Amino acid sequence: MNGLGPLLRQRLRRDRLQLLLWILGTALLAYAGYAGVSQSYGTFEDRQNVLAAALANPVILMFRGLPSGPAEGAFVAFEVLPWLAMLAALMSVFLAVRHTRGDEEAGRAELVSATPAARVAPTIATIVHGVLANLVLGALTGLALAATGLDAGGSLLMGAAAGATGVAFLGIALVAAQLMRTSRGASSLSVWVLVAAFVVRGFGNAAGVAGDDLTHLTSAWPTWISPFGWAEQTRPYDADLWWPALLALGVGLALALTAALLQSARDLGAGFLPERRGPAAARPGLRTAHALVWRLAAGSIVGWAVGAALTGLLATTLGSIVDQVAGSNPAVAQILEKIASSGSLEEATVGVFFTMLGILAACCAVQTVVRARQEEAHGTAEALLASAVGRVRWLTGYLVVATCAVLVVVAVAMLAAYAGIATNDGDASLYRVVTVAGLGQLAAASVFTAVTALVFVLAPRQTIGVAWALVLAGTMLGMFGPLLGLPGWSTDISPFAVTPTVSGGEVDVRGLWWLLLVIAAGAGAAITLMRRRELAGAQ
Repeated sequence: MNGLGPLLRQRLRRDRLQLLLWILGTALLAYAGYAGVSQSYGTFEDRQNVLAAALANPVILMFRGLPSGPAEGAFVAFEVLPWLAMLAALMSVFLAVRHTRGDEEAGRAELVSATPAARVAPTIATIVHGVLANLVLGALTGLALAATGLDAGGSLLMGAAAGATGVAFLGIALVAAQLMRTSRGASSLSVWVLVAAFVVRGFGNAAGVAGDDLTHLTSAWPTWISPFGWAEQTRPYDADLWWPALLALGVGLALALTAALLQSARDLGAGFLPERRGPAAARPGLRTAHALVWRLAAGSIVGWAVGAALTGLLATTLGSIVDQVAGSNPAVAQILEKIASSGSLEEATVGVFFTMLGILAACCAVQTVVRARQEEAHGTAEALLASAVGRVRWLTGYLVVATCAVLVVVAVAMLAAYAGIATNDGDASLYRVVTVAGLGQLAAASVFTAVTALVFVLAPRQTIGVAWALVLAGTMLGMFGPLLGLPGWSTDISPFAVTPTVSGGEVDVRGLWWLLLVIAAGAGAAITLMRRRELAGAQ
């Protein structure tokens, strides 16, 4: 096909750094997963107890893999396989949208169309590029696991399951890029499908049937409509089933080819789903630059707030269930106390769920600030800055809206948590625990607001990749560092891990002061440096 080779080389050269970070990060997580399991759950009895506790508590099954026995390798898959698949899926989504709808918005696709390259050559090159990236990710992940001494066959299957999930979401994102008219819309649709697939997988496991040995689980049918569920059904180091991975691979390739057919049937820059017509005149509330930013970000803020409300409600309504399960099996307490160093199980449960809340709020903040880079790259910021709106005022608008968005997300979660305490006649002391945890995660999420703004000012073309990489690193260190047995200093790098907590009735402020210092320094530096920064177009 004309132009396929040069287009593929251009994509590989353009993405070499980002793909290196995604692939190495996934392989390192797999290796660290084995290290954490061998250190924290080194005996057969330890792993058996944890699996029994997971089968007794659907909440654990929502955020872990499919129990497939207490063998060391199978337990590693239970701990980290969903998250390896999640990394591959995110990598593939961003790759697909960047090289399809993103190139159309930036004008690069139009330039390619003016060459002898075939009409669908860019899409085909993106498909090959994405499949190769997931192939390397799966191979290195499998080799990292095999290097620990685990069975080579199970290790390669686990890597293949993660890579096949990435290919499935590559196809989903490519179709989304054909349906939506903007890269923002394509990314949002793809990520929402990803989140829904992950949640559906969790519900399928939570509604499954436990085996007689209390170490295996047969998932319910919802698991089979999710690519993440297909990855788990491979059961590495146990049944070693390859066909679910091949199913994910086949579905991904079928969707990718569908996207190529859709590409050939539409006009450049158009989408199959029409955009909603806006009003002829703006309402009074849109007269300021701040209001415009809020209008652009409102939809995504509502979505993050809904997730935060569910998180807050679960934080306080599941405490009694966890307490009952731990009364007969201390494994649940061991898991929670590794993540949140709290004095009681209910405090630990709130700590776990509010750490997830902090991650949701940070994602909301980053998505809001990153819009400034998207507006700049698309050329719409130039028209706004040609008016009476200055650079500093323009960037400040995004910082203010991002801060308000974080406040909304955290406040909704706290209100939902308070409602959970009131409706379940919970311990009144939990009100204080929720308040401290919520305000602490507010500070943690605000760190990412300030740092993303600073990256936008200093390295605008790297804003999106660096900002999301920082959130991912903070999540892995703060959420999974203790479970994986990582050193304390590495876990404390994550803002999510050093927020104030209530332990035994006492408030431990921990890293609150340095979080506030980073927020003030980062936001101040970004605003100051923005005074002399010129607009930076798309690459």
